[in-house]
This record gives sequence, C-alpha cells and structure tokens, in this order.
Amino acid sequence: MSKGTKLTLIGFSLGGRVALSLYQSQPGIVDKLVLLAPDGLIINPWYWLATQTWIGNKLFAFTMKKPGWFFGLLQLLNKLKLVNTSIFKFVNYYIGDKDVRRLLYARWTSLRKLKPGLVTIKSHIRINNTAVRLIYGKHDRIILPIRGEKFRRDIEEYCTLKIIDSGHQVLHEKYGDYIKEALID
Repeated sequence: MSKGTKLTLIGFSLGGRVALSLYQSQPGIVDKLVLLAPDGLIINPWYWLATQTWIGNKLFAFTMKKPGWFFGLLQLLNKLKLVNTSIFKFVNYYIGDKDVRRLLYARWTSLRKLKPGLVTIKSHIRINNTAVRLIYGKHDRIILPIRGEKFRRDIEEYCTLKIIDSGHQVLHEKYGDYIKEALID
C-alpha cells in the first residue's frame, strides 16, 4: 500500500466484528466501512455465554462434539414456537455437520477478544469522515436490521443503511449489485 492510500474494509456477519475492530485500531487508514449484516454492534448473549464464561465455553465445546441433546431441545423450542423457523434452520446448518461445527467453534473462540467499542468507532467515523455503508436482510432473524438503525444514530451524515429483500445471507452473488453500489458509492 502506498503512502496516503486508504482502505475500504468489508465484513459480513462475524467478519463485521473483525472489520469494526480493525477500524477501531487503525481508523486513519480506512476510507470506507462496508458492513453486511455485521456482528459486533451489540453483545449477543449466546455468543457472550459461549465465549466469555468458563461454564458456557465448556457447554459450547461439549455441544460441538455431541450435538444430539441440543438438536432435541431446538426441535422442541421450534415446535413450541419459542424459536422461529429461520433461526432453527440457521442453527441446524451450523450444528448439523461435524466440520462446520468444528469451524464454528474455532471462529467463535478465536475471535472472542474482539469487542468493538461503538462509542470510539463512531467518534473515529466523525473525526476521519469515514463513509459507512450498512446492508441488512429484511428477513434476517440472526442479525436484525434494527441494530444498524441504532448504530447509525449520530453518524447519519456518514452512514447509509440499505435493507434488501433477503435473509441473513446478504453476501450472495444475487445481491452483488447492492454490494457493488456500497463499495463504489
């Protein structure tokens, strides 16, 4: 990177947490943040329990090795309408395959210390005139668009929010035009 060149950071879901943390530590080299259904704008209680507490991490590790009990509980909660179908499908995808479970555990635990400071980040955005582009799925039940709306408060002149007709998987080729627009705009 040549001197004076600025970066655009893009992050999807948990990658949003990474992008926010990178921006927080090096705001002066970033021209734009493009965040697609980003994690890191609130503290997810399940993520916190699984990664920040000893007992939660032990239960998380056990569940990733022997998920049967969790599947049963999830199916019951889904039947009782205590867990909506999209979350049920999302969790089922990540728990249903041994390799996917292993990678999920590795990602969550390795990134557990990344805790973006939103007040600091917003201050950096204003000071550095950093453009922020948020894209959320209208039907996303994993990371809700309301999180982006709340984050956008006090930085409206720098931050746009686009809600597209999708679920959580906004990083998909059929939404490429929205992503391209966010990168170019």
